[in-house]
Amino acid sequence: QVQLVESGGGLVQAGGSLRLSCAVSRSSFSINAYAWYRQAPGKQRELVSSISIGGLTKYTDSVKGRFTIFRDNAKNTVYLQMNSLKPEDTAVYYCNQGVYDSRGYYPSNYWGQGTQVTVSS
Repeated sequence: QVQLVESGGGLVQAGGSLRLSCAVSRSSFSINAYAWYRQAPGKQRELVSSISIGGLTKYTDSVKGRFTIFRDNAKNTVYLQMNSLKPEDTAVYYCNQGVYDSRGYYPSNYWGQGTQVTVSS
């Protein structure tokens, strides 16, 4: 059983930055892909960014150029650096372990508990 624990959320003004962290419990961290999703009130959960085993990345169009996903295999942690935040980025952000290939990212049933990000205007 794998556990994912997110941290780093909070309240920030528009234009500010936050770095989210997702600590993964299993030693098999380095052989899995990961992703960040978000869910705003009244909306469906959406894929924000994903990273492959080898460090390839994908982003949804609305965050390209502002968000960066990266991983530290030595720390079993995946990060999401969020810059130039906008009020529309407000959501609960979730980490997921899954599969990444050329066609996209495929989530597993392993999710973290989520961390709230609120961007004020």
